[in-house]
Amino acid sequence: MRLATIRDGSPDGALALVSADGTRALRVGGNLLGAMEDWAATQARLAAAEARLEAGEGEPTDDVEFAAPMPRSWQWLDGSAFTTHGDLMAIAFNHDPLGNERPLMYQGLSDRFYGPADPVPFPAMEHGIDFEGEFGVVVDAVPMGTSAADALKHIRLIVQINDWSLRAIAPIEMKTGFGWVQAKPACSMAPFAVTPDELGEAWKDGRVGLDLIIDWNGREVGRANGAAMAFGFHELVAHAALTRDLVAGTVIGSGTVSNANYAEVGSSCISEIRAIEIIAHGAPQTPFLAFGDTVRMTAVGSTGRAPFGQIDQEVVKA
Repeated sequence: MRLATIRDGSPDGALALVSADGTRALRVGGNLLGAMEDWAATQARLAAAEARLEAGEGEPTDDVEFAAPMPRSWQWLDGSAFTTHGDLMAIAFNHDPLGNERPLMYQGLSDRFYGPADPVPFPAMEHGIDFEGEFGVVVDAVPMGTSAADALKHIRLIVQINDWSLRAIAPIEMKTGFGWVQAKPACSMAPFAVTPDELGEAWKDGRVGLDLIIDWNGREVGRANGAAMAFGFHELVAHAALTRDLVAGTVIGSGTVSNANYAEVGSSCISEIRAIEIIAHGAPQTPFLAFGDTVRMTAVGSTGRAPFGQIDQEVVKA
């Protein structure tokens, strides 16, 4: 199943089921955040709605405005599960590698997620505006101490995310040891959240085996594959739940999708591009984002299908 949120003037929008070809959306009542709190009942309701959608009910998706599939949540936890990204970021920021013995994770801003076509405002280009393409999962209620093996059954939805970052501020906040506040503004989501079965063979070992194609001002800069996570999403969920219950609707991110063969597939953020330039030339050459720049992200499988839809946004001055 593919789920979406249609803007209707309310904070959480209207939950909708989207057809396989992405052309029709059927409103099913309520919103996704509320639906996560009783996923068993939600599944039954969605199954009934799916039959109606297949029978031709629903409205054209071209006639509605999609918000993020979950416009806000109780909790957003972002990991950094791609070893290559960590290694390149150590070069970009001139610090020692953080190691990969345990998952890296921080708690970020969750009171809003930008929709897939929203302009994204920033106060100043001098802050080093960067995109970060990644995948995420939405869980139901996860009890404290849940094992990685048991965590898989709590992963109900998978999403595609742009985790915006302000790179000039990040090193300053990192040195405090207290984590990020200013360097991590709200994230964006692609329009469709999908159930794991929707991905077929591309969902394996708690990982999303899709290429994340990223275009910056119309030029492709990356198509790294999400299967290269050092820790699967089930392991990230278990890590987050070690000492706390995870409330239903918690979103957990993979961190920037990154592959060891970056010379062939490119990068999912500008900081990686700059780190590769440091390796090759001794100094970065690529600037960060400017106002008016556009960023498009589309995760695709071997057939070219894009299960999450597309993020396509412009960077604007706040």
